[in-house]
Amino acid sequence: MTNPIPDSERTEIEAAAFRRLVEHFRNNPDVQNIDLMNLAGFCRNCLSKWYRAEASERGLEISDPAAREAIYGMPYEEWKALHQSGPRQDHKQ
Repeated sequence: MTNPIPDSERTEIEAAAFRRLVEHFRNNPDVQNIDLMNLAGFCRNCLSKWYRAEASERGLEISDPAAREAIYGMPYEEWKALHQSGPRQDHKQ
């Protein structure tokens, strides 16, 4: 695949798309993680783990709770209390 976008700008575009995805998840808390897992094969928790792993690859250590907060926009336990419905939906990867 030929990509006419220079790497420096591609990285900025990808980062902006990531921020839009995170914002979309934050604006749609009614979409449950279990539904995301069943339909897309990943959820907010997966995204927070990928975020944490990429930070680690660059020598930046971030805790699991801090990575989740970066994705959820609030502490994970608070998000679960406000938005999680149905049976326990923690996804373990």
